Amino acid sequence: MFKLLAGLIIALGASFGLSVWATSDDKENAFIPDENYKPDMSRGANNFYQSDLVNHKKVSFKNIYNMKVVGNLYTPKTMAADAVLPAIVVGHPMGAVKEQSASLYAQKMAEKGFVTLAIDLSFWGESAGKPRNSVLPDVYSEDFSAAVDYLSSLKYVDKNKIGVIGICGSGSFAISAAKIDSRIKAIATVSMYNMGNAARHGLNNSLSLDQRKALIDEISQKRTEEFGNRTHELTGGTVDELKEDTDSIQREFYDFYRTQRGACGDKTSTHPTLTSYAKFLNFYPFEDIESISPRAMLFITGDWAHSKEFSEDAYNRAAEPKEIYYVNGVGHTDLYDRVDIIPFDKLDSFFKEHLN
Repeated sequence: MFKLLAGLIIALGASFGLSVWATSDDKENAFIPDENYKPDMSRGANNFYQSDLVNHKKVSFKNIYNMKVVGNLYTPKTMAADAVLPAIVVGHPMGAVKEQSASLYAQKMAEKGFVTLAIDLSFWGESAGKPRNSVLPDVYSEDFSAAVDYLSSLKYVDKNKIGVIGICGSGSFAISAAKIDSRIKAIATVSMYNMGNAARHGLNNSLSLDQRKALIDEISQKRTEEFGNRTHELTGGTVDELKEDTDSIQREFYDFYRTQRGACGDKTSTHPTLTSYAKFLNFYPFEDIESISPRAMLFITGDWAHSKEFSEDAYNRAAEPKEIYYVNGVGHTDLYDRVDIIPFDKLDSFFKEHLN
């Protein structure tokens, strides 16, 4: 039934797979990576980095819809008792959790003197929201603003100097938040996916209008079937096993999400509910992006990344001040965890310049 969806859409940072899962709101066993697979740990891959230069505290707070958002809060150990510091909210890749990429970035930026907060988006990780794995981009964006609410309440955070980093799909959610929240003073995205455009058109405009309409019909029928049921079918995301015909993009994501390199969470990680996926079709994060000016925007992408079209599109639409920064010889997931090539110094200089 789901061949159209499986074969045509590329989103969540990965091609949709052929499998469909039925799941309830109760999670089963944690995902166990294949011990026989040797992930690419080159160029300093260190997703589970633990800094001895920062303090870590797990925190929670409510978003505007009274949903609990959970985050990892980091502060520099050298912070003076009376210090008031700039802060940065960090959002994880779509379908991931805060311990995948976001907490690494948050710790590295805390080492540079910022208060940082890596959050689980609603419906994912430790944050609230049912059914689990639901797609609701407006709420994802709200979580960034809720994180600003929380940081603004801390006596050691300068509430006038708060920025955001959005990784992969969170780049589009951070932009969506910043358009309607002027407290977000500077925005950086890394390996960004425009989740709306990816859903509507696929990579490189590979999805036709007729194919999109057929997808909408398929999802609509599934809503009828699931009405009144507690279980919700999942689809898409990263494949759970490699086959001979697995494409290069899926292999790239498998190497991060399904191995010791970055696997975290449960067996359904990166897989959204099928019926809620339609919400991305109505998500337009880059519309009115120019209204964010004069707040600064930085778009970081690998020059080999399959996703770089989204950073380039956002850059072309945005008003000054803006910058697009290419990391040479680098793909999409390379910027998730490879500390030898992630441009932390660039992020440091960007936020120190624009959080003023």
